[in-house]
Amino acid sequence: MLSDERMASRISSVRFTVRITGSWQWTTHPSDTGQGDLAMLARAHLRRQAAGILCQHSVLDLAAAHDAINSSLTQRGFPMPGLEVSGMAELSVAAADRALAEEHARRQQAADLEHGEELHRLAQLQRVLADPDLRRVWWMAQFPDRFNDLDSLAQALKGLPAPQEAQDDDLRGDIRRFTDDLVTTLHTPQQREVFVQALVQTLTALGHQRLATAAVLRRRPHDPGSTPA
Repeated sequence: MLSDERMASRISSVRFTVRITGSWQWTTHPSDTGQGDLAMLARAHLRRQAAGILCQHSVLDLAAAHDAINSSLTQRGFPMPGLEVSGMAELSVAAADRALAEEHARRQQAADLEHGEELHRLAQLQRVLADPDLRRVWWMAQFPDRFNDLDSLAQALKGLPAPQEAQDDDLRGDIRRFTDDLVTTLHTPQQREVFVQALVQTLTALGHQRLATAAVLRRRPHDPGSTPA
């Protein structure tokens, strides 16, 4: 029904070569076919379906594109009341299209690597600038003749946070940061003792007896000269 159709892939300038074998039937009374050329309507329907699916796929992953398009085309469609259409597609990729897609993939990979390296460099710089000691050393190394300008830089960077580690962008990281802040806030041994007691009770209630036992052992002071358990 459709032979050697050129349809755009995910990269619009790179195309699949498509052959679709389709079938259609009019499911209402034969005298109600006053809709023009039904075969043309069926072809247009299959063409739209195929183009809408293939533009989401790469020619470098032909199997995935083939499965996706046939999963859709083999299901009966109804482009208009009474007209039932289905089909099966065969895909191929011309050598020139494959070469163009491979070149695009290489460039995209290089751009991604460059972007990742730049983000890493900026994160490292942010870590240095957010730490007063590291910032001072960095400034002296970069601008040894402008040490007096360091105070102005410190004012401009006031409130700059250290970069968050990627692995901290989850519940585990939130709990770690909250715990660090809490422990820092507990200044006296009595406050920390109350916190550990509450922690042990919570772990016991949750059924984490091993963690509760570990918390108890950690809070016990060791005898002078003894070796911690």
